Amino acid sequence: MAKNLLNKYVWLVETIYKAKKISFEDINRRWLDNDLSEGKELPKRTFHKWRIQIEEMFGLIIENENSGQYRFFIQNADDLRNGSMRSWLFNTLTVSNLMMESASIKDKILFEEIPDGQQFLPVILEALKKNTVLEMTYQSFWRDEANTFTVEPYCLKAFKQRWYLVARSPYYDKIMIYALDRVHELEPTALHFDYPKDFVAEEYFEDCFGIIADQNYDVETVKLKVAAGQANYLRTLTLHQTQKEIERNDEYSIFTVRLRPTFDFRQEILTMGSDIEVLSPKWFREELAEISEHMWNKYKEDKR
Repeated sequence: MAKNLLNKYVWLVETIYKAKKISFEDINRRWLDNDLSEGKELPKRTFHKWRIQIEEMFGLIIENENSGQYRFFIQNADDLRNGSMRSWLFNTLTVSNLMMESASIKDKILFEEIPDGQQFLPVILEALKKNTVLEMTYQSFWRDEANTFTVEPYCLKAFKQRWYLVARSPYYDKIMIYALDRVHELEPTALHFDYPKDFVAEEYFEDCFGIIADQNYDVETVKLKVAAGQANYLRTLTLHQTQKEIERNDEYSIFTVRLRPTFDFRQEILTMGSDIEVLSPKWFREELAEISEHMWNKYKEDKR
């Protein structure tokens, strides 16, 4: 598909999404104000053709309310807000298009380095579609050498600039999680497996902070006291979908999240240093206190 046409699809979705409801006349008016139009009006026939293509490509349904002003709206707009693959895909395309249009100032735009692993995505996606077994050569951080084995892929998850494959290991007979940047080789096989009917990727990670889905941790309500400055960040980029702010004043806020307080969540809390304090559960507070004490012991000689 031509890049310019994709830009037009993205423009149309953004225009309707931001307006919530908008008439075709207003769409055409905004279209003429955009450089993509090249000063030419948007024919209704072309508009309806784009609607169909957008639904097929992004799964976004542009409907007409068929009353009053006959305004158009995105029927499933929540899909652009809920962190789904559709939301991620559309946002990625939007940003990608903007960056491509801004090539002249590329030296003024800095990106985070993304670890290797994306080259394996096509093989994994094909296996997910067909429920076929993969042969993987993998080296974890805890082993001195790589091992080759087969896995049954269940889903992919992106977390903190890394891709992870969630798959069942026939050898261990349990679900394992593999970081793609630790994969040396990945090959498809002709072997098929029965995808478990009771496995739902979103539900599997529902009570998790990130990529660790350790069932040995109970789901608990974690109460956090956060300094006013840091609280501003948590309001705009929440720790978890269950996050609630239950108290607020000029000095601090109290937040709660309900999840499994696993290693990756503990590490996230530690990155905020003294700006955050775990109030409960007691065991988690004591665990953070012990780590803080070890940290203090490393530096206390410098304070004398």
